[in-house]
Amino acid sequence: MSSRVLVLNGPNLRRLGTREPDVYGSATFDDLAALCRDAGRRLDLHVEVRQTDDEAEMIRWVHEAADARLPIVLNPAAFTHYSYALRDALAQRTAPLVEVHISNPAAREEFRHTSVVAGVATGTIAGFGVMSYVLALQAVAELLAEERV
Repeated sequence: MSSRVLVLNGPNLRRLGTREPDVYGSATFDDLAALCRDAGRRLDLHVEVRQTDDEAEMIRWVHEAADARLPIVLNPAAFTHYSYALRDALAQRTAPLVEVHISNPAAREEFRHTSVVAGVATGTIAGFGVMSYVLALQAVAELLAEERV
């Protein structure tokens, strides 16, 4: 039986492929979603990929995951650096949470060096392009397998 996993994406990520391709690559959001679903199938995970530019909607999704004990792969995007509301919602998690970034925030502008959500995440994967999501899903699959032992 597949485990359900939410892959949540914050502001501007639907613009992948056209937004700063030198930083985020040429893959579109649809390409990313397909990559995540394909990786999920290989890992026996049922992956739901969502994106929002709305902080309140993101928090609702996090509450949904906490209530249903669902793991989350999260690219908080700009919310990473300032959303204490998102951080507080994530602190209520009841399953693994992997923070993911396409680029390496530590190698970018100073304001991107701080993640307010990292402290409540199981771990963070960054800097591997869209493959960061595949690595995050692999981590979730391993963590879920460890819980079953």
